[in-house]
Amino acid sequence: MTPSNRADLGKDPSHVSGMFDQVAKGYDRTNTVMTLGNDALWRAATTRAVAPKRGERILDLAAGTASSSASLAGSGAQVVAADFSPGMLAEGRRRHGHLPNITFVEADATDLPFGDDEFDAVTMSYGLRNVQHPKKALAELFRVTKPGGRLVINEFSTPPNGFFRGFYTFYNAQVLPRVARLAGTNGDAYDYLNESIRDWPDQRTLAGWIREAGWTHVEYRNLSFGIVALHRARKPR
Repeated sequence: MTPSNRADLGKDPSHVSGMFDQVAKGYDRTNTVMTLGNDALWRAATTRAVAPKRGERILDLAAGTASSSASLAGSGAQVVAADFSPGMLAEGRRRHGHLPNITFVEADATDLPFGDDEFDAVTMSYGLRNVQHPKKALAELFRVTKPGGRLVINEFSTPPNGFFRGFYTFYNAQVLPRVARLAGTNGDAYDYLNESIRDWPDQRTLAGWIREAGWTHVEYRNLSFGIVALHRARKPR
């Protein structure tokens, strides 16, 4: 059995990347089970928010197994699926490498290997939380986006309803890691997932970080009672 690569809230890039390498093959299946199928709904909402168009160039950062990239590529846009986990990218290529308008790139969110003003839209789903310096990642996303371009961040967040928030906290702490283990996935990775969600700031705080990075027209809306929040913004022209 491969030893567990347990990430922690220090979010050392090599540890987090290694952890995702280990869970890559079962990642999508486990997420579908644990979210009761909501992951597909959240992915569709993210694609609608990005509003990809044929001929546009879109960066899907923290693309993982490229399910989100494939959804964006359905519009005919040219999509760059970027991730710092080689294992995730390999699984993405296996599943979606046949799509001619997806390019796979290994990339560090805080030091992107792209020029200034390259992309019409940039998006990141459930990945900003795993970056050691998330404000630097938001600045890098700003740098590589064309003036007038779009940002969409979908991330786990804080349910505003106190009763539901209590239930959700219990589910994450007690149920989610057990489900992950039953699904044959590295349960330690989902222990980390719970810790990272609990430690992550709420919707308004993240919106403030996005503004600090230079983005304008910042807004967000909750999905599934605030389990996740969809943040949108623009780069000034």
